[in-house]
Amino acid sequence: MMFNQPPASLRRVCILAIDNVFASTLMQAKDFFHLASLRYSKQLGLGLQPMFEIALVSPDGLPVDSFSNVQLPVDSSLNDADVIILPAFWDDFDAMLQRYPQVLPWLREQHARGAVLCAEASGVFWLAESGLLDGKEATTYWRFFAKFEERFPKVRLNQDKHLTDADNLYCAGGTTSACDLYIYLIERFCGANVARAVARDILYEVQRNYTPGRMGFGGQKLHQDLIILQIQHWLEEHFADKFRFEDVARNHGMSIRNFMRRFQTATGDKPLHYLQRLRIETAKGLLSSSRKSIKTISYEVGYDDASFFARLFRQHTELSPNQYRQQFMQEA
Repeated sequence: MMFNQPPASLRRVCILAIDNVFASTLMQAKDFFHLASLRYSKQLGLGLQPMFEIALVSPDGLPVDSFSNVQLPVDSSLNDADVIILPAFWDDFDAMLQRYPQVLPWLREQHARGAVLCAEASGVFWLAESGLLDGKEATTYWRFFAKFEERFPKVRLNQDKHLTDADNLYCAGGTTSACDLYIYLIERFCGANVARAVARDILYEVQRNYTPGRMGFGGQKLHQDLIILQIQHWLEEHFADKFRFEDVARNHGMSIRNFMRRFQTATGDKPLHYLQRLRIETAKGLLSSSRKSIKTISYEVGYDDASFFARLFRQHTELSPNQYRQQFMQEA
């Protein structure tokens, strides 16, 4: 079988370059996806040749001056993309809007085409200003919370999260959470093996005070059942606790039958499967970032029986907990 084309679902990643961009956030994104492109090619037996394009794009196609006064060359003007990255910048946002009127229509058009849009810290302002985040959950860097809430009252700013996802719109609060976002997207487009290889190669000893494993659940919150949404948030905080869904339903004024029906209608998942996914995603983060024993991790995510946890983990990932951990520890 010949593999001489990039993956059909990912042909171009565009990273927005504007004046006063933080060059470190721009190049971080480029490095992550360039490494993924090479890793994907190697996995397919093609050696180290890029499997998809990672382009730095500016609104007018001209070089830009970064926050630290480094001139950054770009590959092109704004273009069609499968993934768009909006790095952090340091400047008055209204001035940015006047200087770059091309950006907002570009984002709306690309999202309508099915592109994944990702923003980091101040870069989230572009997504919010486009209107795409109206009625959806978002986050940004903590210093911008007050300004963001005042400017974008229709956006559901979550100050407790470092990562949010909704309708192919991803927000990262800062540098560390952006790393986790890129690994998540690499897994989505290139597969788990490539994502794990990139994480091994580039993340080194990044310390987190949050759990990246909530990615992938945001899309299941784009519904109008506010009671079920409250329960989803409750589950995220209490997933490791001992409880019965009957009690959860009763505490929210529902019979268990009505609760089961409404939860699946709203989220697409049965409550137990949703809870299992929350626990397994959290366990994946602990396995890859800590030396805790399987038994300890099993207990911390809500399972007293480590053997049952291991069987469930394999059902969800096709790997045992030890196999999953070893893939992060192996040499490339």
